[in-house]
Amino acid sequence: MHLFSGFQFRDWLLANDPALSRLRMGLRVTLTIVLSFLILLAIKTLILPLPTAAFGLGIVLSIEGGVAVRDKGNSRQLVTRLFGCVASLAVVGIAAGLEDRRLFSDLVFLLIIALASAGRVFGPRGFAIGMFAFTSYFMGAYFKPSLAQLPEVAIGPVVSVLVGHVVRAVLLPDDWRRDLLRSLESVRGRINQILFKLATLAGSAEIGEADRQELRLLEDRLKEVVLMAETFIPRPPAGVFDGAADPAAELAIRLFDAHLAAESAIVLSFQSPPPFALVHAVIEAEAAELARYESATEAIVDQPQGETVRALLWLGEARQQLTQAIAEGQASGFSGIDAVKETAQPQPIDFSFANPLLRSALQITLAAAIAMSFGLLLSRERWFWAVLSSFLVFTNTNSRGDTAMKALSRSLGTVFGIAIGLALATLISGEPAVAILVAVVCIFLAFYFLQVSYATMTFFISIVLCLVYGMTGVLTLDLLKLRIGETMIGAAAGTAVAFVVFPTRTRGALDSALARWFEALRELLGAMGEGKRGFELIALSQRIDACYRDITVAAKPLGSSWSVVTRPGQIRQTLAIFLSCTYWARILARNHEAPAVDDDQKRLIAADLALIDHAAPRGSTCFFMARKTSRTTGRHLPLSREGARLGLEMIGSALERLYPQADVLPFAPGEAIARSKQG
Repeated sequence: MHLFSGFQFRDWLLANDPALSRLRMGLRVTLTIVLSFLILLAIKTLILPLPTAAFGLGIVLSIEGGVAVRDKGNSRQLVTRLFGCVASLAVVGIAAGLEDRRLFSDLVFLLIIALASAGRVFGPRGFAIGMFAFTSYFMGAYFKPSLAQLPEVAIGPVVSVLVGHVVRAVLLPDDWRRDLLRSLESVRGRINQILFKLATLAGSAEIGEADRQELRLLEDRLKEVVLMAETFIPRPPAGVFDGAADPAAELAIRLFDAHLAAESAIVLSFQSPPPFALVHAVIEAEAAELARYESATEAIVDQPQGETVRALLWLGEARQQLTQAIAEGQASGFSGIDAVKETAQPQPIDFSFANPLLRSALQITLAAAIAMSFGLLLSRERWFWAVLSSFLVFTNTNSRGDTAMKALSRSLGTVFGIAIGLALATLISGEPAVAILVAVVCIFLAFYFLQVSYATMTFFISIVLCLVYGMTGVLTLDLLKLRIGETMIGAAAGTAVAFVVFPTRTRGALDSALARWFEALRELLGAMGEGKRGFELIALSQRIDACYRDITVAAKPLGSSWSVVTRPGQIRQTLAIFLSCTYWARILARNHEAPAVDDDQKRLIAADLALIDHAAPRGSTCFFMARKTSRTTGRHLPLSREGARLGLEMIGSALERLYPQADVLPFAPGEAIARSKQG
């Protein structure tokens, strides 16, 4: 309790919501919806009556403006919003003009879906305009405004676009300096979580498997926020700092060291749990106690406990350096760091079906057509829900496994959300003020959790719809059953198309992620062999880190066993190997200072490259191999004088565990390492 009492709520919030990005997302969408609704209500009350479609479009486009507009810079965002508004008005006009020709209107809807999804090839702006167009036609066909009502209906999109821009640019603006500070605080918060966990394990004879998995989960969460923080540090166009004198470079090194030290503390604690007094001293930054342990390390330097003590002392120093950087940022706002102007050149657009975005557009259109056909059989008035579900399950998915998981999440979120929403709507029936307040809270929670759990977002949105139905007097059990049925039709259609038409197998996506990881590791080893050092090696190791994150995302649909804390399966074991290798790659980059590589290191590099050549062509096969529990490998934490050598040895050891049976190399991978040691 004493340890947690110093862990402030802000630190906890930042540790779980890096840079407060989720909080800002939820607030932006909620505030835009509320302000747009109030303005439209005032216009209706004081100036002229507005049709329901104006309110519907205002609310839906408020959501899209907060979620889909991803351009960098306020001016670019405003341009995208204005283009989106024009697209919205155009498709609503088309929907109104075709209302009497429903069959033709449905076919036009499919054409708009195809164009909207294909628009993603144009980047963030194309994606946003496509979402504006799709949702606007959806609302136009659903509310069926007449051509005469279009001037009044247009007020809804215009208000939502303008309010959305004011909220994003003025009330809750983007600020990379503020986000950098908050992300650094998040890094410290997640390091604190690791320290609190180590404190509970301190003094144990051995750390159990369940606790190991929890620490690895904390390690993954730390990696996630470190990668985010790195994106906020302005870098030169080449991506590599010129020297440590650059304030941005110094900050990048402090962040790198804090991450590496935290991982080292976890790795060493697996061998020998740390003393409680030391962990407590690190948490409280007790200089006298830390100095006592520092002086005592020489006596136990060759013992496992000594390695753990050294790792904790390193973490304590790195954490203090990070805290100092945070304090400097709070005082100066990182005024010494200059923003780097956007220099990225636009990439050529590929309109062939080799482009996965165009293949996805065809998948989405076919899924929408199937959902429309079966949805019409279920209801001529509510089939739009089926099309909406089939469209959305393809958003931000990389494989058919991803799509199936998202379809399941949407279905489960809808079912449970409607169950809770029906109970809430019944409980607060006749209390519109309470219902509105609950709906606003649910909207915030939906978009606060959007980046974490699609099922949770769908759950809260379903509650909101139930409350809206209750306030408008159309809430019936049959209507809710129909919504569940239409949602499942759309989810099933999306999943079926993902598995049949241009299927992107989960293993295919994983193979691509693994190929990028192996290539990044090969580049790091090659750069070291060429005598490169310093920031160039660190930048390459950070690329390996980012590629590891892509591997975890691609591997997720293979099964939930890899994320189970109590008993990891083959997927989780294999990810642990890649995590270990990624860690040692960063150890290698940080500890390699000599411009020249000696013959011994060259032999180790050659052995590691041979292991990469052996493993890389096999791709994701390593995730389905039965292997024994990874063995403990003697000394882990490198001294500065042997860091490069030990890093190379440990990378080779990790790569060897991917495929224990050596049937490609003329000698066993372990033998390669042994031979290199013998010279």
